[in-house]
Amino acid sequence: MSVFRDGTTISLWGRTSELGQDGVGATLSAELKVGEVVSLEFPIPVPPYFLKVRAIARYCEGLRCGFEFLIVTDDQRETLRRTCEVLANSF
Repeated sequence: MSVFRDGTTISLWGRTSELGQDGVGATLSAELKVGEVVSLEFPIPVPPYFLKVRAIARYCEGLRCGFEFLIVTDDQRETLRRTCEVLANSF
């Protein structure tokens, strides 16, 4: 994940905890502020096996944040749908 802050790009890492077609929850290595826009890249269990999207932090409680995806292409939306279906059936 990367965020542009104070004139520089900052890279963070984290672990996703929830995934939906409109957003993702994650625990991060540093705090973000609500409203910050980030670039997220995370692994998924279907091709292309990684998804890169822009998102906005909608809530942050310490290192836990919830992100809403911003502009999502039709292909990305279909990939998210398939990913959610695969994950839902894996439990």
